Amino acid sequence: MPLLQFNLVQGSWTKPQVKTILDLAYDTTLEVFHAPEGDRYQTVSFFDPDYLVMADTGLGFNRSPHRIMLNIRTRPRPEAEKLTFYKTFLAKLQATFDFDPHDLMIDMVENGDADWSFANGQAQFITGEL
Repeated sequence: MPLLQFNLVQGSWTKPQVKTILDLAYDTTLEVFHAPEGDRYQTVSFFDPDYLVMADTGLGFNRSPHRIMLNIRTRPRPEAEKLTFYKTFLAKLQATFDFDPHDLMIDMVENGDADWSFANGQAQFITGEL
């Protein structure tokens, strides 16, 4: 935990590039969220460009087909940790790819311990297993 859900434009990234994006995000969760090693939950969905709409919300920029919409579900985190995650993940993308910072959008949704069941129909944060 956290659960990272990546939304990408179909055909804009190669399979090895997608793997690298996932690895960079995982490394960022270890570094910033202090997630334990092996705590990796990620999904990737691909969309026709017309179905992954990321407007600029009036900020005055355009996005390319390499845009990434990242949805994160996580236990509550301090604001400073969230802001550090945004900057750190972007910096890793920019250091690895010729990545436009306007092409990254991240949203975090917080939830509680009872909202996670990793297996066996139990809430491991509540049972004390995690």
